[in-house]
Amino acid sequence: MIELLEGVPDNVIAARAVGRVTRYDYDAILIPRVEATAKKHQKIRLYYEIGATFTGMEPGGMWQDVGVGVRSWTRWGRVAAVTEVVWIAYVVNAFRFLMPGQARVFSTIQKETARAWVAAP
Repeated sequence: MIELLEGVPDNVIAARAVGRVTRYDYDAILIPRVEATAKKHQKIRLYYEIGATFTGMEPGGMWQDVGVGVRSWTRWGRVAAVTEVVWIAYVVNAFRFLMPGQARVFSTIQKETARAWVAAP
């Protein structure tokens, strides 16, 4: 599931992946937040924590993940992926050069650094 996190500026979407992420999590939780933030801000920032309790994504969840990124492709300002999941870090690092904004991978012990970086002016 995807949980939204609080305590970030209005232009930042903060979320945590817990357990298994499904298409429903994107449709009901993340996509509405992305759309609402995009209505208010030209550039969207994302803090996405994928911790030790993350067990994977359903195929529909993976498809929605790609869709969220592509639909708002030019709107992403900064993306901070906080994870110890090797394949996620690899994917973010492999594709970050294509992003119009900045993307960085942080380890879970760097959570606060990641939050500060994604929210910084």
